[in-house]
Amino acid sequence: MDDRAEPARSKEGLGQRRAETQARTRRYVSRITRNTLAVIMAGGRGERLKHLTDFRCKPATPFGGKFRIIDFVLSNCVNSGIRRIQVMTQYKSHSLIQHIQRGWGYLRGEFGEFVEIIPAQQQMGDFWYRGTADSLYQNLQIIKLHNPKHILVLAGDHIYKMDYGVMLASHVAKRADITVGVVEVPREQATAFGVMSVDPDYRITKFSEKPKEPEGIPGREHVALGSMGIYVFKASLLYRLLEEQAKRPGTSHDFGKNIIPGALNSLKVFAYPFTDNETRVQHYWRDVGTVDAFYDANMELVHVNPELNIYDEQWPIWTYQRQYPPAKFVLDEDGRRGMAINSMVSGGCIISGATVNQSLLFSNVRVNERSYIERSVIFPDVAVGAGSTIKRAIVDTGGVVPPGTQIGVNREEDARRFYMSEQGVALVTRDMLARLQQP
Repeated sequence: MDDRAEPARSKEGLGQRRAETQARTRRYVSRITRNTLAVIMAGGRGERLKHLTDFRCKPATPFGGKFRIIDFVLSNCVNSGIRRIQVMTQYKSHSLIQHIQRGWGYLRGEFGEFVEIIPAQQQMGDFWYRGTADSLYQNLQIIKLHNPKHILVLAGDHIYKMDYGVMLASHVAKRADITVGVVEVPREQATAFGVMSVDPDYRITKFSEKPKEPEGIPGREHVALGSMGIYVFKASLLYRLLEEQAKRPGTSHDFGKNIIPGALNSLKVFAYPFTDNETRVQHYWRDVGTVDAFYDANMELVHVNPELNIYDEQWPIWTYQRQYPPAKFVLDEDGRRGMAINSMVSGGCIISGATVNQSLLFSNVRVNERSYIERSVIFPDVAVGAGSTIKRAIVDTGGVVPPGTQIGVNREEDARRFYMSEQGVALVTRDMLARLQQP
């Protein structure tokens, strides 16, 4: 009996030691994240999104049926245990500020938690932010007020789910001065990224911002290591680097062009690959900076098993949304049957005797009878008139589609009325639709 009982006690002891190790790791990571300030750069123009950023900045652009792009990086921070967050804004920031105020005001200030919006204020002279690094430099005094030990610099315009705590722990474990989040990208696309070379320990040996001829990974020349726009710094080091950079003549005041390349020879700068720790498979990450990339990323969500799981209860994406009743599908007769197939339909939508196929509808969309929508992204508050057809299109917020309108049927006609992307996606705004109704 004693001999048979001994393995059971050993297994129990092994499980207990494993649980204790995991608990120590969680406490270790939580101490790091508590002493970290996240700074989200959300001031870019987003010009490659064309008319989608006529009246909003890129991070405020709707995505995925109910979210804004910035919700993903903010959710990553909160889910990672980082609850001291600053958001740097600049261009067309009203809707972004409004969204953050409405949806992200639940953090408790008395516990040292906050999402702090910092608009461009011309702190250093008669000029706005001159680059990504300058946006932090101009607000150094505000950053220092929170006395962080580490500063996590983030871009506010990418779609992904990431535990920043693991990256911060790696930064501390390696005694790194700077850590850069990296993804593998096809070489032909790497011209839009900061591209780097690394040694076997992932210490960065070379960094080039948006090179014309990107270097591939040795042995895998078809892909390159691209920057995610995520940086971890020791706070005191970042202050010094920003102050030194501001004094240099001819600088671009940019992390990718100046700060990171200039640090390689004298500091320990490591890359942190955004891959699964066990399988080394690349995690989901999308730069939705063009109309086609934005369209494709939304369309991926209606697949049966999309790579980005927004239904993940362990890693929720938080947001603000108006309170609407459930989506409604009405009428049931041939030619006038309200239904949606392989689609995502948000609250407040009414599909009345119409068909929605492989599409994504945001809140409060009305689709009237005998209309057909296929492979399209319909933003909030859009009304589709009876007998309309919409294929391969993005319809911006508040658009009123006149009855009988055909979009995505005749490309030449669409090109005269709407913006057409390189891959043939029609981008349709409220103003464009209003012109269709003018005599």
